[in-house]
Parts: sequence; structure tokens; C-alpha cells
Amino acid sequence: MPRAKLRVRLPRQMWVGAISTEYPDVEFRVLAALPTDDTGVGLVELTGPNLDAVVEAMGDTDAVLTLDILGESADRVLVQFETSEPLLLFSVRESGVPLEPPVDIQDGRATVEVTASQDRLSQFGTQLEQFGMSFDVEYVQPSAESADDLLTDSQRDLVVAAVEQGYYDTPRTCSLTELADHVEMAKSTVSETLHRAEEAIIKEFVAEFRAELVED
Repeated sequence: MPRAKLRVRLPRQMWVGAISTEYPDVEFRVLAALPTDDTGVGLVELTGPNLDAVVEAMGDTDAVLTLDILGESADRVLVQFETSEPLLLFSVRESGVPLEPPVDIQDGRATVEVTASQDRLSQFGTQLEQFGMSFDVEYVQPSAESADDLLTDSQRDLVVAAVEQGYYDTPRTCSLTELADHVEMAKSTVSETLHRAEEAIIKEFVAEFRAELVED
């Protein structure tokens, strides 16, 4: 299932967009968020300078209905709040895409990572635009949590056997025919199964490599 990383530009009309732009050195890290029918509840960690002013600005905003300080230090404040403008949460809810915290917001931009089908990712983008938020896609890549997700059972077992028998050694110490005899399969079946497994592994590697280049 595809995984995407987006940089969302928050409108100045949105309170968090306005405040984060006014205090560009402060990072708003949303640790948890929950949409209700008409509002949203969030837990945000603020780090940086002028935190007293930032918290005061949040409290003075009409769209922030409640605000509680749960912890603070010289350069960090943990705040729980309820807002009538949880536009990101509404976009997530309407598109059916689960929000993956933390969401980092700084200088009017939110960094959002989501994992969903291509259709739901498209719906998420449409919902963002409908709420007045433009965005840039940093990357979209396949997501394979493990070899179990990337390969079928037969492909995985055959690749393991091929490695153990020396089929991928340089120089090769096990021929395709010998490997087929070892696993008791037809040579043509072994060849095709390995080819499909190699294709999946190589494409996943290239996708991750391209994503790392984009992030760098």
C-alpha cells in the first residue's frame, strides 16, 4: 500500500497557520488528535523561543475553545486543546485516511505522512484543497513492512534456499538445475519464481532509494 509524505501549506485564516507563521522558530508537534462531530481535540508539544507568547496567542484565538497546559520547561510546553478548526482532521476523516502522528507544523507548513490506497490518497488531496490547503508531495512509495508483505510464501522460501545453496554467490556454487533438484521443482518454475521475487525486491529497493534521495 502506498506511503506518502506531504508538505501542507496552512492558510493564514487558519489559527495554527497564522500563529506558526507569526512565530516561525517554534515547532508545533501534534502528538495526538481526535476529530469529533464539529470540533477536534489535540495534544501538541511546542518547542522553541517565545512559548509564553505562543500559548497566549492560542488562548486568545476564537477557534481554540479550550486550552490546558499539561507540562512546561524553558523551551518546551505540552498543551491539550479543543478547536473548531481541525481542518487537517476533517480532511483525514472525509477521505478515510488514518492520520499518523506526529504531525510537525512550523512556519505555516505541516509535514504529514499517510499510508493508504491510491484512491484514498487522491481523496485526501481533494479534501485538503477543499479546505483551502495546498500541498507538495515529497514522495509516494510502496510500503512493505516485511518480506512477508513483499514476497509470497513460495517466493520467500525459494529465495532463502537459493542463498543457502550458493546460487547467488560469486562465483556461483549452485546452478539453476541443482537448485531445482534441491527444492524438487521444475527448472522452469524455479526460474520464473526467482525472477518474480527478484523483480519485487529490486523495485522495492529502487523505490526506497529514490525516496531517500528526495528527502536528502
